[in-house]
Amino acid sequence: MTIRSVLVTGSNRGIGLEIIKTFLNRSPPPEKLFATCRDPDGPRSEELKNLASKHNNLVILQLDATNPDSIKKAVKNVEEHLEGAGLNLLLNNAGIMSHVNLDNVDSEDMINVFKTNVVGPMQVSQAFYPLLKESADARSQEPLSCKKAAVVNISSVLGSIERTSVTYDPAKQVVSYRISKAALNMLTKCQAEGYRTDGILCTAVHPGWVKTDMGTEGALLTTEQSANGILKVLGSLTEKENGILMAWDGKVIPW
Repeated sequence: MTIRSVLVTGSNRGIGLEIIKTFLNRSPPPEKLFATCRDPDGPRSEELKNLASKHNNLVILQLDATNPDSIKKAVKNVEEHLEGAGLNLLLNNAGIMSHVNLDNVDSEDMINVFKTNVVGPMQVSQAFYPLLKESADARSQEPLSCKKAAVVNISSVLGSIERTSVTYDPAKQVVSYRISKAALNMLTKCQAEGYRTDGILCTAVHPGWVKTDMGTEGALLTTEQSANGILKVLGSLTEKENGILMAWDGKVIPW
């Protein structure tokens, strides 16, 4: 799979950072790889900046998915770097988790999680739609794929309503996270239906239970295993996978 241009949100740590590394190690890597995060100059972005010093195709940009002005500035910067070409792949990876349960979840927590996990991907996708459409138009005769134009939302099996009885943990309910990911799955389905005629593929991907700050050290997968699996899935996406939820290992997860 050769994708000319890729943008990943929340890419200064965890799965996002590992996805950036995996793309850089591909042969050939993307011509333009945009790594975005809220604070590119902060201490958590040191590893990302070190990568950028070694790879001239990696561009670090400030992007807060909850801030419309920040998103607009990022779109303008990406447009300048692409020099008239469209964006092939948008990976909405930025997300947060709050460890709340049914007893203590409140409106403030729910709103904060929704702003990042649902409204953020919605706003970012809307803002980058013209560049995605530009890429799709340039390959109008090709079938849907990430090489053409795609929005991939990093979701979770915890957002699967059908799997709730299997994944529900009374000790770690993470209620607001679960509900936000279910909403993100519906956003993905709506995007798939709405952008299909524009030639833009839209899919949600569950990265697995990964050893990150969010997933904890007790998780089953390393970031390398998750990122490699995700990129393999991205390379396999076709119109058949438009508007579905897939796991990092290629299995389909019911909504």
